[in-house]
Amino acid sequence: MAKLLTGSINLSKIDKSKLFTSQKNEKFLNVSVWINDETDNYGNIASIQQQTKKDEAKIYIGNLKEYVPKEQQNNTPEPPVPTDSDDFPF
Repeated sequence: MAKLLTGSINLSKIDKSKLFTSQKNEKFLNVSVWINDETDNYGNIASIQQQTKKDEAKIYIGNLKEYVPKEQQNNTPEPPVPTDSDDFPF
């Protein structure tokens, strides 16, 4: 099943000298998207990096989160509440 990721790009961090123009006169920027093994403290599961040469500093320009519709956010089941019962087998 496909997942939708949403996020934003910080345009102020883009190295504009790396923008290029296609034959159709359209502007492009090459990027890399890194999918993280774990979610960070802000809920991000991926980051966006402007592609640079091997010897150039990395330029991180944004982050992404998995999109979860509001109805799914509100319908998450509550964890069971422990009861004070003496039905334990020990």
